[in-house]
Amino acid sequence: MLLTISTTVRPATDLGFLLHKHPDRVQEFGQSYGTARVFYPEAGEERCTAALMLDVDPVRLVRSRGRSTPDYALGQYVNDRPYAASSLLAVALADVFRTARTGRCDSRPELAAGPIPLEITLPVLPCRGGPEMAHRFFEPLGWTVEAQAVPLDEGFPEWGDSRYVRLSLRGEVRLADALNHLYVLLPVLDDAKHYWIASDEVDKLIRAGESWLAAHPDRSLITRRYLGRRWALARTAFARLAELGDDVEEDLEPPVEEDPAADPGPTADAPPSGEPAGDPPALPAGELPAVPEASGEGDATPRRPLNVLRREAVLGALAEFGAHSVIDLGCGSGQLVGALLDRPEFTKVAGVDVSAQALAIAARRLRLDRMPDRRRERLQLFQGALTYTDERFAGYDAAVLMEVVEHVDPPRLNALERVVFGAARPGHVIVTTPNAEYNVRYDFLEGMRHPDHRFEWTRAEFQAWAAEVCREYGYHVAFRPVGDDDPELGPPTQMALFGRGSAANAGGGDD
Repeated sequence: MLLTISTTVRPATDLGFLLHKHPDRVQEFGQSYGTARVFYPEAGEERCTAALMLDVDPVRLVRSRGRSTPDYALGQYVNDRPYAASSLLAVALADVFRTARTGRCDSRPELAAGPIPLEITLPVLPCRGGPEMAHRFFEPLGWTVEAQAVPLDEGFPEWGDSRYVRLSLRGEVRLADALNHLYVLLPVLDDAKHYWIASDEVDKLIRAGESWLAAHPDRSLITRRYLGRRWALARTAFARLAELGDDVEEDLEPPVEEDPAADPGPTADAPPSGEPAGDPPALPAGELPAVPEASGEGDATPRRPLNVLRREAVLGALAEFGAHSVIDLGCGSGQLVGALLDRPEFTKVAGVDVSAQALAIAARRLRLDRMPDRRRERLQLFQGALTYTDERFAGYDAAVLMEVVEHVDPPRLNALERVVFGAARPGHVIVTTPNAEYNVRYDFLEGMRHPDHRFEWTRAEFQAWAAEVCREYGYHVAFRPVGDDDPELGPPTQMALFGRGSAANAGGGDD
């Protein structure tokens, strides 16, 4: 991956003083995933260009990548990280140009203190939201932006554009500010970091954005993306930004679903709750969650996150069913399992997930090692795949598939249906999934809400699927909205309540 920085300030070779890198030498810097090199393709009095090239070692990337950005099942082996500018390049930039980012240059202090003509190019940059997002983020900072979408294949233009752009920035900007813009906005545009986002990321963001972020019109979106939409961290960042600017207060309420309790810690590496058994771990809570239920006009009560509303809707339906034994299929980090254990009426609770790491996080979240014996006797956690028949899935009053089916490849849905509705055959099955029609409410969303989603259904598609399941396996179904039920688009989350026997036993709502 490559980044070039050019200037025409005279003498242009003073760029070497500002970057603290001599134009006549190629310098190498070891990185956790490869080697960063700085060299100068041109170095003259009229124009000077410095290039930062990061040579990523794909083997090291696979072995230690954590959860970088897999967009599909083989993401840890087949991905864009060695080629496209991302958080890998941002980290290398921060290391290689550490002194330049502070704005300190004892040899040319006047030059370092003021704006100079700069041109920055990035041949391949992942840009979630398309070229418009590059304009949206960089133009308020004084840059003239050229962002051209890279086609999927130039030989087949009908295939459309990829998620990558060729980016060129031109402007009169202080070099230290330019480097800090890139350090923050490269991973923001990519919207996925290659490392776990911990609390120290707030300090990094504030340091890099001290001179510009508080005044940026999209500071809220930048902050949330930079921090992986971890609301606990974002709220801390907003509070600190409020000290830098006077009009940040409106950002202090979460506009999208966040679950600070879902952050298991800086060493965790497992999918979010609701990740499907039988599919690979998805990205950290980084992709787009659904919008929470809106408060009434003038209501000072904070809006409730959608994941909380969804969990409460599931618990309410289970109570209506009179269920006493429940299995959470695709339990992820165990949020629903913990809520079930908190209610004594659920005398038998199971959580299953394909990811051993997810189950380890669930055990830690639930404090399994310190759980009282009577509570522990009600719980079973085990590893399993929902596309393979497993006798341990059977014998429960109700099964829950909460935000799971959309992670399953469509050709494998029939297998999931046979396993859950045909073999396990609980008395009731609760399925929640995003409503694709509601996605237009996210002005910065391109595509689906999460990169691991294989599909997202409209209300009609979800109801057609549920009706076919009922015909095949002898269930009845009812539907309920979860979240703010838009009269035109429906709710952000749609929920189906399946029941064996009479339609009334399916749990009410609209058949």
